[in-house]
Amino acid sequence: MNYFILGLTFISVNLDFFFMLIFLLKKFELMKVLLGYLLGTLILLTISYFMGRILSAFVPEWVLGVLGILPIYMALHDDDDDEKVTAHKSQILSVLITYLSVCAGSNLSIFLPVLVGEELTSFLITLIFIGSLTVLTVFLIKLVSDIPIVSEIMESHGEKLMKVCYILIGLYVFWDSGLINHLIALF
Repeated sequence: MNYFILGLTFISVNLDFFFMLIFLLKKFELMKVLLGYLLGTLILLTISYFMGRILSAFVPEWVLGVLGILPIYMALHDDDDDEKVTAHKSQILSVLITYLSVCAGSNLSIFLPVLVGEELTSFLITLIFIGSLTVLTVFLIKLVSDIPIVSEIMESHGEKLMKVCYILIGLYVFWDSGLINHLIALF
């Protein structure tokens, strides 16, 4: 597994949620936000992995490279996520539901092509890696959430950066799956 691609994927699918994290960290306890976010991330990664396993059992890997279209589509598709927070008695559940409602579609469509064909051991390492990034992200956002320039940069350039990351991930999926080599071999 390419950890650079995993890290880039994590950042790009969560970039829009980083704004929500700033809000959630101001509203809820740090550990409750951390647990809700971590749980949501692990749930979506697990669904992506098992969907990928099912697909790879029936379709050759190079054909699955076509899934690289999903991140590119996400980059070109104007997606205005609803950023409202649903209130629940449990802060963890509030963060989890908010994360799933804002990020489920993009996480599944982006992580599925990245995780397709991965073995269980590699996936478990991926869970640990992404889980660690999730924890690190919450603490970093907590530290920088009060810095005005950070909010300004994310507001003005965050959407463009996310789209560039999605396109790079899609192109990586095309290459890593063997789709490009297979198409070149046809000519």
